[in-house]
Amino acid sequence: MSIKKALLASGLAIVMLFVACSFALADDSARQAFIEDIIASAKGYYNRAGNQPQRAHYSGDKYICKNFTITVFKDNAKKYRLASFPDVPLKVPENLPKEECAPYAYGICWKFGPASEGNPFVLVDQFLYNENLSPEENREFARSLMMRVRRGDYFQMSANYRHGVGAHSLIFISDYDPESDSVHWTDSNMLGTSKAKIRYAYVQFDASEDIDWFVDAFCQKKRGATLYRLSPDIELAAAE
Repeated sequence: MSIKKALLASGLAIVMLFVACSFALADDSARQAFIEDIIASAKGYYNRAGNQPQRAHYSGDKYICKNFTITVFKDNAKKYRLASFPDVPLKVPENLPKEECAPYAYGICWKFGPASEGNPFVLVDQFLYNENLSPEENREFARSLMMRVRRGDYFQMSANYRHGVGAHSLIFISDYDPESDSVHWTDSNMLGTSKAKIRYAYVQFDASEDIDWFVDAFCQKKRGATLYRLSPDIELAAAE
């Protein structure tokens, strides 16, 4: 499946589902509680790291960016379930494989599975740099994505910016602020260092930049970003 098919086929259908469910479900308390638990876990890792670099070199290291967002999710996932599929464990989808991203760079989006497979996210918005549009038009679309950020959203991008080149994952911890035109997030391994050829990461909590900082990072040829949000179908799991 190509990156466009992966994003568009799942995205349009899931956005429609999200809108429908948003009106259908009045009680959003479980989803909000899940978000608060995820953010609290991220803050806990940040506090325990104490601004000291953590190993992020080997594939299983939890301080690699995507691993970090999965870890704080897993810390809390057993407390929740999808109402539509109550017996299916929740999981964060893997990134779309590199060979399926062509002609775009790896890291723009996930390999987005259905809720029946435990995917509790909906696709909110996506940006793929369109070479048929002007740079100014591309930036307008990229900015519109960033303006849709809400607390608890997961974010996936392929970027080329001062911290590095490639895929990065993070979690926004507050809604987009139109007054400051900024967003706040938590992540790991955006900032890092190397010792004896081993990569180490810094955990960030309440990092903040204006949205044009992000636009500069991913609004480039062959790059882009995707914004994901927990489904309104989330509910508390039955007590064991």
